[in-house]
Amino acid sequence: MKGADAEQRAADHLQGLGRRILVRNYRIPGGEIDIVSQDGAGTLYFTEVRQRRQARFGSALESVTSRKLALMQRAALTYLVRERGRDDLPCRLEVLTIDGLAGQGALNIVPIDF
Repeated sequence: MKGADAEQRAADHLQGLGRRILVRNYRIPGGEIDIVSQDGAGTLYFTEVRQRRQARFGSALESVTSRKLALMQRAALTYLVRERGRDDLPCRLEVLTIDGLAGQGALNIVPIDF
């Protein structure tokens, strides 16, 4: 259940930033986007949520591999084409990290070049 708790905290945080949550857990074969949101200007955000209770095996951000980023990009492009009918909309990839317990750990948003 800890993953769901982290995703819920992330969604709440993104809404607190003024974003509207469009989709949670958007899946395609071989890939997934945890949260798709949109800001008031219309920019879409594709967010991977990562949480680590302890840093013994690395931080939450360090758990994101280049393979995961490639799969996120593929899922984001699929979302744009299937759900929005085009692939040239303003959008961003990001990783939202929670280092510590899901409900109270340090939260950070890291933009990823797309």
